Amino acid sequence: MMMKKILKFMVHRLFIVAVMLIIQLSIILLVLWKFQEYFLWFYIINLIISLLLLLYIINGKDNPSYKIAWAIPILTIPIFGTFCYVMFGGQKISKKTKIKLDKMKNKKILHLKQDKDVLTSLKDTSIDAYLQGNYLLKLANYPIYQNTKIDYLKIGQDYYKRLIEELKKAKKYIFMEYFIIHEGVFWNAILEVLKQKVKEGLDVRVIYDDMGCIVTLPSGYFKYLETLGIKCCTFNRFVPVLSARLNNRDHRKITIIDGIVGFTGGINLADEYINIGSKYGHWKDNGIVLKGDAVWNFTVIFLSLWDYLKNEKNDYDVYKPFIKNNQEKGYVIPYDDSPLDNENVGENVYLNMINKAKKYIYIMTPYLIIDNEMMVALTNASKSGIKVKIITPGIPDKKMINEVTKAYYPQLLESNVEIYEYDPGFVHAKTFVVDDDYAIVGTINMDFRSLYLHFECGVWMYQVDSIKDIKKDYEETLEKCHKVTLDEAKKIKFFRNIKRSFLRLFAPLM
Repeated sequence: MMMKKILKFMVHRLFIVAVMLIIQLSIILLVLWKFQEYFLWFYIINLIISLLLLLYIINGKDNPSYKIAWAIPILTIPIFGTFCYVMFGGQKISKKTKIKLDKMKNKKILHLKQDKDVLTSLKDTSIDAYLQGNYLLKLANYPIYQNTKIDYLKIGQDYYKRLIEELKKAKKYIFMEYFIIHEGVFWNAILEVLKQKVKEGLDVRVIYDDMGCIVTLPSGYFKYLETLGIKCCTFNRFVPVLSARLNNRDHRKITIIDGIVGFTGGINLADEYINIGSKYGHWKDNGIVLKGDAVWNFTVIFLSLWDYLKNEKNDYDVYKPFIKNNQEKGYVIPYDDSPLDNENVGENVYLNMINKAKKYIYIMTPYLIIDNEMMVALTNASKSGIKVKIITPGIPDKKMINEVTKAYYPQLLESNVEIYEYDPGFVHAKTFVVDDDYAIVGTINMDFRSLYLHFECGVWMYQVDSIKDIKKDYEETLEKCHKVTLDEAKKIKFFRNIKRSFLRLFAPLM
């Protein structure tokens, strides 16, 4: 009965949102139609505005692919194209928001201090690894850590079991931040633990993305959680108004327990991620558990966003635990990426890893919609003799996006990049493994949304023991894939090829 009521709420909410957006779009089109009486002057004015806007876009700092994708509609349909860019293009930050972001950044820097001995140790171990780590330290302000144990979880079911296990051990606080939460076996089991921990007096907080949960949770679900004693807030609460704010979503998946244990990866709190009710065959996803010093980065990431959303001023030091030195091998950097800071951290970390590779690059991603910089890096690596392998879904969750992904296959295959599709179902894992030495597991897809528009996170690892487990899982997954040939990628019907070419052109806007 409760599930039916929640489902009714969700359908009702989505219907209202759709109607409101359609009404707004209809009003805009009606206004444009009414202006036909003055069409010539209106067109000339808009043409001038479009040309000025085009100059602004071309001279901006955006990725060239993004510029081209906007330039075409602005030139071909100047009135509508200009309006769309003004509404949805670029990153418009108010002065008030910028001040809040600067305060958030300064507070993060204040509480994230690099241990100089660790930095020196990494530099002495490998100058290549040091340069990669130093980028995250200098540009994203995230320190490099040792003394952190990492366990790799190769499937959602393992993540679910381990997450429940660790949540039950919590003594002080639990922080959770997820793109999607959905009522079902997974979330209900977590919720029962959270309710118990509230009764025990723990500080329990949840952040979820309102857009990500628009069809999985009823409007105002955060109020329900608060009645249970769980502190909760939504990221970019969805309002049915045409706005550029719709572009920026919180795509991160993080759990922090007592500042000692941290989880991340591709797994949201919904049943399909643990292969219950998946509509896309077997759902291949992964995650990692961190124990030790490096969890502090994630704690600060969460608290800084919480303060930003709730206008609070938490004392971060209260949440910093004392951790015994466990002498774990390797170096670890948990990091995040924001679309509002003019630094493409997620993509640059991937590019740095690709450019430092000497033997192989193994990538697992649900979407392969990349810009020219990433295409050049991957193809140059392959042309240089480095083995480059990419696993994508065999059964896609979004058919149109999968068509765009396949549009990139021929260019990669012609440079001897190997592409494999996961036959049993859908791949949602976001994984890099390079040369047995480096790995990244996180939330960052290889598409424009993740790399440029969403709030994301990941964990960079060097010489960590679990890298061998990540590689082993990759090789086992390869055995369940079929290798895409160049003939297969090119052997498509004429109109489908036209469709893919068109979609690829506008991929940066999807």
